[in-house]
Amino acid sequence: MNKLTAPLAALAIFASLPAHAAQQLDPAKSEIRFVAKQMNVPSEGRFRKFSANVNFDPARLAQSSVTVDIDIASIDLGSADNEAELKKKSWFNSAGFPGARFSASSFKAKGGNQYEVSGKLSIKGISRDITAPFTVQQNGGQMTVSGSVPLKRLAFNVGEGEWADTETVADEVVVKFRLNLVNTPTAVKK
Repeated sequence: MNKLTAPLAALAIFASLPAHAAQQLDPAKSEIRFVAKQMNVPSEGRFRKFSANVNFDPARLAQSSVTVDIDIASIDLGSADNEAELKKKSWFNSAGFPGARFSASSFKAKGGNQYEVSGKLSIKGISRDITAPFTVQQNGGQMTVSGSVPLKRLAFNVGEGEWADTETVADEVVVKFRLNLVNTPTAVKK
């Protein structure tokens, strides 16, 4: 082999290996926020603690998956009183249901860097199917996944009893997410 064909042959062999990129969450550059309306006034909050297991490859959507676990007690509204209220049984019941989880393995390409993920969201022991659009931005070995999805809080019994009145607190809550991921190559089993 000459000096040019040897590197090309090595690249061809490497490219044919079944490699799949897994991603590791960078929590410092990631966020899960939400916007709810109380008395028609928007109020924004976030969850300080969450983890994500992401295995997303735009070229292999059928093999892609994601699981996001949220620590409900890490809710942050900028008010200790409001945070304590939302941890109570009639809201998130963080003592009985300390975590929320989104898990999915169904992805669709929507063109360009736009995608859609469908999976199960579980809050307070109730699981619902949801579909969320998202955008992917690649920057070298990093990927940022961002999007938003409207949810109905009453579908998960968030705000029971007197708080089920949607005149006081709107049923729709918009969840906004930005996950900053670092690619970590792993082998895929055939």
